Amino acid sequence: MLVTGVCFVAVTALVKFLGPRIPPAESAFLRYCLGLVFLLPMISALRLVRWTPAVLGLSALRGGLHALGVILWFFAMTQIPLAEVTAMNYLSPVYVTLGAALFMGEKLAFRRIAAIVVALLGVLVILRPGFREVSPGHLAMLVTGFTFGLSYLLAKVIVGRTNPVAVVAMLSVWVTLALAPFAMMHWVTPTLYELAILFAVASFATAGHYTMTLAFAAAPLAVTQPVTFLQLLWATLLGALAFGEGIDGWVVLGGCMILGAISFMTWREAVAKRREITPTPMATKM
Repeated sequence: MLVTGVCFVAVTALVKFLGPRIPPAESAFLRYCLGLVFLLPMISALRLVRWTPAVLGLSALRGGLHALGVILWFFAMTQIPLAEVTAMNYLSPVYVTLGAALFMGEKLAFRRIAAIVVALLGVLVILRPGFREVSPGHLAMLVTGFTFGLSYLLAKVIVGRTNPVAVVAMLSVWVTLALAPFAMMHWVTPTLYELAILFAVASFATAGHYTMTLAFAAAPLAVTQPVTFLQLLWATLLGALAFGEGIDGWVVLGGCMILGAISFMTWREAVAKRREITPTPMATKM
């Protein structure tokens, strides 16, 4: 998870360094298009997948939603500081929890509701409406978290009908296809230097997802989730040192509130599952 944090902060820093010359939709398209090279090792596994209309349809819907989120994320990176993008990125698990309750029938216990309220209060601490201007970048990140949350919920549905390799591969393919027309609308020919930066973005993003998967396989979410706090710390320091962005204590506080709420929900889920698996004292004596 430490390596994952470094990779994801590197992604945000590189996109920030790239600047606004290339439109957000085109930057997002090039990042995913260049990243398709990482699908080559999956070809043999993809040949074994049974491609049903339901899987293809749900994958296309997920790709469209994810593409919208990616465009807005690239736009937000050109508008607001690194720390604010990173802090508001933590909202996706909150949307996933709400969506699972609304659309998948999962129960929302009082503790989970309280954690969601704390996370939403964290957003208000970051935005501070009425005390400072809420920029289009902030609004973009709110929608980004929502679309990514829907994307993760669809992934949960799709993975029950096929294998994880297909889920990852189809996301990359459909997002690339969905971004293509938006990229072509305002195409700016990138330099080789800009293409190299975007390929580095794709490489760090792929590496981050891979190391995150390794972390999830090696330890419970209750252990790995709190480590993601370091992403906010590193993004804040990097924004201050590399891009001259001021350190906003309210943003750090709001990010900590959101992440603390997510970590609490994750810990409660781990405890609940442990109770389901652990037999009662009498059961062990039978």
